[in-house]
Amino acid sequence: MQFYDGSSEVELRLQLGGRDIRSSKDIFVDANETSLMIRVQQSGSLTTLIDANRLFDRVKPAETIWFIDDDQLVVNLKKQDPDLKWPDIMESWDSLRVGSSQLLKGTSIYIIGESTDINQKVAQELAVGIGYTPLSTKELLENFAKQTIDSWVLAEGSDSVLEAESAILESLSSHVRTVVATLGQHGSARRADKWRHLYAGFTVWLSQTEAIALNLWDLWKGINALTVHYSSFLPLIHMRIHVNFDEDSAKEEARKHVQDGRLAYSKADVVVKFPGWDADHAQSLAQASLSALKQLILSDKKLPSKKSLYIRLGCRGDWPNIKPPGWDPSAGDDASPAAP
Repeated sequence: MQFYDGSSEVELRLQLGGRDIRSSKDIFVDANETSLMIRVQQSGSLTTLIDANRLFDRVKPAETIWFIDDDQLVVNLKKQDPDLKWPDIMESWDSLRVGSSQLLKGTSIYIIGESTDINQKVAQELAVGIGYTPLSTKELLENFAKQTIDSWVLAEGSDSVLEAESAILESLSSHVRTVVATLGQHGSARRADKWRHLYAGFTVWLSQTEAIALNLWDLWKGINALTVHYSSFLPLIHMRIHVNFDEDSAKEEARKHVQDGRLAYSKADVVVKFPGWDADHAQSLAQASLSALKQLILSDKKLPSKKSLYIRLGCRGDWPNIKPPGWDPSAGDDASPAAP
């Protein structure tokens, strides 16, 4: 298969040589906004040539054109977003890695969630994949304090660790092209009043879903695909499971977290739902994170530049409704900048 990305369309070329195809009536091209299936009829049965259940982005199915050129089937798909470059026909880990730079534009990513270990492993996988610098607030804090986080908590309490991580995040907020793994149980992302500097980048909340009913290992073995869902609040990605994984419940679970606002994690730009954890699946969660971020940024392409403006104005906590220069956070949301 050959793939070409044009300015407003993408093209696929598939070899037909050796197949007993007598006319164009033996070819079936089924294009939807996000999927493509191509089948051919030969010897009385249908053979699938391609089944792309998740295209890299949306197309205009009504404008699909296909024809036979010598021994090749040529399929032309019209992009819905002509400005987006497609690294490949399908969304995958490789295509997301290659295609992310045009969307992120250097904006850093913060990985948050209850597990420090999961945050670190996913951040490392994601950073290496997209060419960013991986950072861990746990490692930075332990190197500074010359002790483990657990011993620090025992000696000085969790609030001391939380405040120290907040200071680290402040120093990192002006950095670009980094993926920062934050603390879980004792982290500042758990506190709504500690998000000023997390807003400097795109935040990904890794959240284990409760919508499961089997042994977690059995569930991991049943992973079929990654699926993006949208609520009125934020993109949600979760793993689709063959057995006893309630997809609708997982979606509703994230929706409720955002609605009630009791969890500070609900301030995140995207949430990735997953049924269980094994270190071998760090890449799956990294891929899910990139997919969710891709959909978020495509819904508002000004987000990276808005994050950049937020940083330049001093990370004052006024995200997403950024106030004019000179605004004083202590004066309240409605206060106007002082006259010169």
